[in-house]
Amino acid sequence: MRKAVVKEWYGGSCEAVESFINHYNKIIDENVDKSKAAEIFQMKPKALIVPHAGWVYSGFTANFAYRIASNTKPKRVVVIGPSHKFPIKGICVTLEENYETPCGILPIDVEFSKNLINNFDIQNLEEVHVEHSTEVQMPFIYHYFKEIPIVELIYGDYSPEKLKEIIKYALNNDSLVVISSDLSHYYDIKTANALDYNCLEAVETLDTNYLQNCEACGKIGITAMILAASEINLTPFIVDYRTSADVSGDKSQVVGYMSAVFI
Repeated sequence: MRKAVVKEWYGGSCEAVESFINHYNKIIDENVDKSKAAEIFQMKPKALIVPHAGWVYSGFTANFAYRIASNTKPKRVVVIGPSHKFPIKGICVTLEENYETPCGILPIDVEFSKNLINNFDIQNLEEVHVEHSTEVQMPFIYHYFKEIPIVELIYGDYSPEKLKEIIKYALNNDSLVVISSDLSHYYDIKTANALDYNCLEAVETLDTNYLQNCEACGKIGITAMILAASEINLTPFIVDYRTSADVSGDKSQVVGYMSAVFI
């Protein structure tokens, strides 16, 4: 089993996870324009970009995208995130059978994971799979999709062009693809907003040129998602953007968070 290693990032217990999600959805229900709500929540995304900080900071932004995606019925969810602990070359997938979350166990689609290894230059490096960028997504996935099979992919130094092909393969096999990334780190709010604007513009316009001035730990994943969306004609929608200052009140050193869906 792929054991959870950063439970405290999302409360540590099932009760805390459910409390977070209920709180976020209450905010959405109270603030989303009623005339637009039906349209928003009838979207059927094929892919998401979501942040991966502690839920107290980025959970609302991520939850908004997952809630939109919850009316889809994919065969599996493929979660793709950058490696923060290990400076690996390439990309790897776990072949563990299950994934631990506070509210229940997610089955890992080992057969599909092995298909990825056979079709692409993907490694199996289990020691790398203690990664928060992917783990913090799993309680959301369990909440909205229950015991759906998942695939966990973690990359280091890897080509966006190669990752694009993996994304397209996953989408062509009825997967929901989740790209995990935060945006700029530890700038003042004005600088962060300016940098993050480029990331949002890149996604919204499917134009990777904007990424030259975008800072994101998952920039390879964002780039690959934009390339894949361009090739298979997915339409992007920015769901939410904010910074850690929205919670902490500290505007001197902030981290940026974005969520987007691809229809």
